[in-house]
Amino acid sequence: MGKIMIQGTASSVGKSILVAALCRIFHEDGYSVVPFKSQNMSLNSYITIDGKEMGRAQVLQAYAAGIEPQIYMNPILLKPTSDKKSQVILNGEVYGNYTAMEYHNLKPRFKELLKEQFEKLEKQFDIVVMEGAGSPAEINLRDKDIVNMGMAELVDAPVILVGDIDKGGVFASIAGTMLLLKEEEKPRVKGTIINKFRGDIEILKPGLVMLEEIIHKPSFGVVPYFKLNLEEEDGAVEFNKKVRAPIDIAVIKLMHLSNFTDLDALKEEDDVSVRFVSSVEEFGEPDLVIIPGSKNTIEDLLSIRENGIEKAIKDYSKNGTIIGICGGYQMLGKSIKDPYKVETELGEIYAMDLLNVRTTFEEHKVTTRINANIIWENITPDFARYIINGEKIGKIYGYEIHMGNSTCGENCNPLFSIKDKNGEKVDYMDGAINNDGNIMGTYIHGIFDGASFREYIINYLRDKKGIELKAAQNYEHKREKELAKLAEIVRKNIDMESIYKIMGMKG
Repeated sequence: MGKIMIQGTASSVGKSILVAALCRIFHEDGYSVVPFKSQNMSLNSYITIDGKEMGRAQVLQAYAAGIEPQIYMNPILLKPTSDKKSQVILNGEVYGNYTAMEYHNLKPRFKELLKEQFEKLEKQFDIVVMEGAGSPAEINLRDKDIVNMGMAELVDAPVILVGDIDKGGVFASIAGTMLLLKEEEKPRVKGTIINKFRGDIEILKPGLVMLEEIIHKPSFGVVPYFKLNLEEEDGAVEFNKKVRAPIDIAVIKLMHLSNFTDLDALKEEDDVSVRFVSSVEEFGEPDLVIIPGSKNTIEDLLSIRENGIEKAIKDYSKNGTIIGICGGYQMLGKSIKDPYKVETELGEIYAMDLLNVRTTFEEHKVTTRINANIIWENITPDFARYIINGEKIGKIYGYEIHMGNSTCGENCNPLFSIKDKNGEKVDYMDGAINNDGNIMGTYIHGIFDGASFREYIINYLRDKKGIELKAAQNYEHKREKELAKLAEIVRKNIDMESIYKIMGMKG
């Protein structure tokens, strides 16, 4: 059994993607491998097959390892609800809402749980690839750390320290991190990897030698800067604001935007541009507006009301096409009630009144994986001409993560028929579409991942602009190809033999 932990000099240095690369390399080499991140902070979450919530970064890593995402890969997920509070998800379920200090004081009680879960993984898999969070040099948090050196110590894992050269100052960040580690922690760091390098490696080599002499740790390699179509960690997401292709999709950039991976499949279409709008000036004349998910729907709605984006959306709705997902769906309705003060102290606010839907927040969160059928007759009787490779029965799959319950009134029809929930057969309706067919909302995250709905929407937009209709890309197939490329790039540029050795598996 082998284990290795990837820690970074800061957030967004590429820890998540390097863990995914190692998972795929070990998987290709014939080992059973599993990713593990004890604590993740992200508004980008996912629902497992048994209805539990986990961070999306570990989902991609699971795919890289060739296994189904499971909650034991990310036991603690922190979802910020405001600048001062986060919802704590423990083993996939809501544990409570806490300030940073309250959560910091809670950490010691989670240590034994994390150790037990890790030991189970050690028995089940050949290799565990661990990921830290932020930096191990956050000395103000060290005394109760459960995600960097504290976690490495708990399970006696060797550490590789990763620095991002693209930001500049990589030698100082690596040397500074080593300087701030405790003396007993330094031997645990077995070497370094420099990530996101552009340029001539020969110019960098003298610096690598000098760095090794300063910190007394070997370099395991330099990974070049690359751009692959894979899910990114929160801090690394590029919120593009320019129109770059004929089909212009504008996404409202909410303050508490969540589950931005809902948009990834749209970006795979060659003639589609996905851009983010954070002001009225940026709104433009898009072919489609998407209002995405939110961790604080009420605050985000009040924010876009104040900055004028809500009015721009309502003006656009007279002739344009709008899709709201989860929180965005709730915003499109008539009202949002919050009787239990789930999000704010406000009991009720009026919404955009673009769909005849009323939402009430409940005390308990809905977390489900679903399979559903599109109710084509509620969308358009002419749908078939837009479906080329997708199934005309209109199957979709995805997941729900929400606190609210929404009900449709007159002039409002359901969008999807849910047939399977967490593996159990069901039969109920989701979402809403207006009678004109141009405004839609749903609680289902991932509606664009499958071919049918994405193919319909994009071909509908192409048809309006006189662009040739096309079959949708196979998103899952492309992801597998990109993971193979990722493994090839990383394998070529780091010393895998030394990594196997520090895990005690070779030599």
